[in-house]
Amino acid sequence: MTLQHWLSLLAVSFLAIAGATQVHAQTDPGVTPTTIKIGLFGPLSGPNMPYGFDALKAAQMWYDKINKEGGINGRKIELAIEDDRCAPEGVIAAVKKLVEQDQIFMLHGGSCSAAVMPAKEYVVRNKIPWVTLDASADGAIYPPTGYIFSGTISQHSGGGSVVDFSSSYLKAKKIGYINHDDAFGLWNHEAADFVAREKKVDLIAQSIEPTITDVTAPLLKVLAGNPDVLVIATYARSAALIVKRAYELGFDKPIIVTNNASTNLDELVVNVGVKDAFKNFYVQDLMVDVMGGPKIKWVYDMYKQYYPDLAALPDHPNVYMPYGTVSAMVVVNALKAAGPDLTREKVRAAMSTLKFDTGILGGPIEFRPNDPTGNRRTTYEKFDGVTHQMLPGAYESTWIYQAPK
Repeated sequence: MTLQHWLSLLAVSFLAIAGATQVHAQTDPGVTPTTIKIGLFGPLSGPNMPYGFDALKAAQMWYDKINKEGGINGRKIELAIEDDRCAPEGVIAAVKKLVEQDQIFMLHGGSCSAAVMPAKEYVVRNKIPWVTLDASADGAIYPPTGYIFSGTISQHSGGGSVVDFSSSYLKAKKIGYINHDDAFGLWNHEAADFVAREKKVDLIAQSIEPTITDVTAPLLKVLAGNPDVLVIATYARSAALIVKRAYELGFDKPIIVTNNASTNLDELVVNVGVKDAFKNFYVQDLMVDVMGGPKIKWVYDMYKQYYPDLAALPDHPNVYMPYGTVSAMVVVNALKAAGPDLTREKVRAAMSTLKFDTGILGGPIEFRPNDPTGNRRTTYEKFDGVTHQMLPGAYESTWIYQAPK
């Protein structure tokens, strides 16, 4: 072999090695020619388990359905599942294990907004696409990072849309509004105030502590403004206190509770203890139909088919189950849109313009490049303490994040 021939072969070998190294460097963890590994996490134990257990099971159910239909661009979904207990330290531990040990491609999880916020910096630094399971997670998705997305509802969406409903459907000119004074409540109030100014209606607002036991003083301040409706954007315990006290004070105009105040309406009725308090009562929802109603019966039937033992237990599936189905749809549709040459950057790019109808929510999922919330619409039910009546239409929050100047 001549020296020139030997050098030529050596050069070809180096080029092959360099090319292989470059291909390897461009391959993100969690992707093989036949699989995509997703890190799925939520509260599978602890006192906050109801917020995410059924949602996580619904996500598993949807991924299994997709696998049975052939997967995504020739790849089957593989799940690594962790229990975060809806605790900040639990979320951090779950995310780090899924990323560093399980080598997942992307994250899908989180059911409690305050708990998911501490994971934001780690996820963005490592450039991992993350779709929340059913947490609103405004503190994690805003300001937008391009990596964290909410596919169900944000507090900004809920707060803005309840003002749209109050002014458009109930024709309110003055809206009494009570929220908590924590981050959760302030996110809701920010969008409510924005839409109220846009609609040119008065927002008579009071913020209360989540641990309040006597709501008389803040409620009287709101009622002194003679509102046409009363919006209660608090947690369930405070909502029951406000509904009961409003009835005792003779308020007979419409009362609306937002979705975070109505996780269990039967429990709300028991805690209020007065049936007549629900004579003019409305409930914010996300779905196109009431829980288990004919338009979304299919997803409840699907859950019962997959989990017959769970479905036989009380409170399963709960109100959060469809949220997990919807957010799994977001993940699947983003992976499909990213194409067969799959990378994390292609997924996040596809997510920023993703639009599709779920058949579950009252409006389509629609992301925008500067808005990582896929759903800005809510629906409403008329509730008399026993029966649910879904009202026509969906109502939208027009609030969109604006970077500080």
